[in-house]
Amino acid sequence: MQPQQYLQQRRKFAVAFLAFIFILAAVGTAEAGKKEKPEKKAKKSDCGEWQWSVCVPTSGDCGLGTREGTRTGAECKQTMKTQRCKIPCNWKKQFGAECKYQFQAWGECDLNTALKTRTGSLKRALHNADCQKTVTISKPCGKVTKPKPQAESKKKKKEGKKQEKMLD
Repeated sequence: MQPQQYLQQRRKFAVAFLAFIFILAAVGTAEAGKKEKPEKKAKKSDCGEWQWSVCVPTSGDCGLGTREGTRTGAECKQTMKTQRCKIPCNWKKQFGAECKYQFQAWGECDLNTALKTRTGSLKRALHNADCQKTVTISKPCGKVTKPKPQAESKKKKKEGKKQEKMLD
């Protein structure tokens, strides 16, 4: 290598090295300039968690409504607030309007009680609602009829028509 090229290469390296050190110093100074604010953290920890009431619909038993929240703490600026909420109209209200369950298929009819049952497991609870993990529902079986074989019913229709013709 020629001496002039060697000197140029050393200068470039020195400039790059100095730029690198300058960047490191700038980053270190920026991070050191950030101060943590312990006062705000102390105020937040002084306030308790929000406790929410159940959603109360504005009209009817589902749709838009409101819920109230409260929390404790001597230094809290706000200890009560109201929040809008919504109760889905297609959820089973029997188990709490804020609890959604995934149900299995209906079971066989119990001939002693004339009811069929199915169980549901908790799928989702809105706003930390207190929901049962599993629920069971029952409903009447309805008419229990024995299906007629189609061949016999067709024969009876034909016989009925023959008898009508004979009477005419």
